[in-house]
Amino acid sequence: MSTITRRSLLKGSAAAALGAVAMPGLVARAANPSPRGGSGKVEGGYGDLVVAGPELALPPGFKYVVLSRSGQQMVGQPAGKLTPGAFDGMAAFTAPNGNIRLVRNHEVRTAGPAFGDPARAYNPLGGSGGTTTLEVAVGPDGTPSVVKEFVSVSGTIVNCAGGPTPWNTWITCEESVAVRNGIKHGYNFEVAALADSETPAVPLKAMGRFVHEAVALDPDTGIVYETEDRNISSADPRRGAGFYRFIPAVPGNLAAGGRLQMLAIKDRPNYDTVTGQRMGKPLPVTWVDIANPDPENPDGYAAGDGLAVYKQGYDQGAARFARLEGAWYADGSIFFHSTNGGDARLGQVWQYRPRGNSGGQLILLFESESAEVLDAPDNVTVSPRDGIVICEDGDGTQYLRGLTQRGDIFDLAQNLVNADDASELAGACFSADGRFLFVNIQSPGYTFAIWGPWERGAL
Repeated sequence: MSTITRRSLLKGSAAAALGAVAMPGLVARAANPSPRGGSGKVEGGYGDLVVAGPELALPPGFKYVVLSRSGQQMVGQPAGKLTPGAFDGMAAFTAPNGNIRLVRNHEVRTAGPAFGDPARAYNPLGGSGGTTTLEVAVGPDGTPSVVKEFVSVSGTIVNCAGGPTPWNTWITCEESVAVRNGIKHGYNFEVAALADSETPAVPLKAMGRFVHEAVALDPDTGIVYETEDRNISSADPRRGAGFYRFIPAVPGNLAAGGRLQMLAIKDRPNYDTVTGQRMGKPLPVTWVDIANPDPENPDGYAAGDGLAVYKQGYDQGAARFARLEGAWYADGSIFFHSTNGGDARLGQVWQYRPRGNSGGQLILLFESESAEVLDAPDNVTVSPRDGIVICEDGDGTQYLRGLTQRGDIFDLAQNLVNADDASELAGACFSADGRFLFVNIQSPGYTFAIWGPWERGAL
């Protein structure tokens, strides 16, 4: 197998900054850069990548299979029922029979008829995105395969990411506030992960109408944290992305409504997180209420520009981020990415830690100084062994990265399918037992299962 040269690692200054922060579960330790050596290995990494198949390069000892591909016949469905494209966010659930359920987003942007049941679709004639569910069984030889695949939500648009709940549902998020066929978009929808048929698509309007990306739910409080995928404008400070929390009126019942709020930094109104940040420095947080989470055109806020919710928070002093994308809950914290944040505008990894009745703390864990280190982080997940997995969505060759407890970043997988046009990696998630890592290539649309000697490294 041919060797793929691994790229640069986290600078020593970044590792030291991360080591100054005590993170629940992800316990960072004071660290120096790991020896680089000829092999390119770091402590917690898995070694240089080698070609494992036509689609992926992986560390030695790791294997993968293609579970699903866009345009192919859906397993267990009538002839001619094909898998939609534009694979994106995803999560894994354990089915009652011991199999693994994957709920997968489809970030389809074109207008068109729903790819599911028109009677259950949100917008039967204008929504061409949604989710599909795959049931995965592990064979006697340890190889996973799909035994069933079906549409689980349809009639939505631009389903980018989302997040799992403890009650076995997936929250899928629309990354557009377009109006199609006279129907407003820009909402979250709840998908029953263990159902065997399509979930009726009901918008969770109290969670906000904006350019959604991902959600992460804190199981201790029932609070849902939400990211917004909007970039900043140097000419207009009232353009950017917010970090939100939704406090449900009834924990565990998101459809019952609740209160939407946007993060602000205490005593520092309109704090700009994009540049000039110091890794490891806790920032005290407060929250401002969003009076109208589902705006038409209230008080001069134009719903059509996709910023009507953001501007409500910003005008009360909320903080500004540059393109918030992936989010994941682990060990009492929310980890999320600013895809275009940082002095080099190449990405930031943030941690929010709730603190009882106070607003909590916001901490910058890592900021990329070079595309060779990390190029536009998008989806994120945390392994059962408390290492962070980062999906890239930048230019050129795209990688899965691992971030260790010591603050070292390493290459975990390389997209070999279409390196020239830089199709993103997305939807990384682990099975409950940590045995399999599932991930997507968005275009032309692949879903993979990866497994191997996880115990040798940080993941």
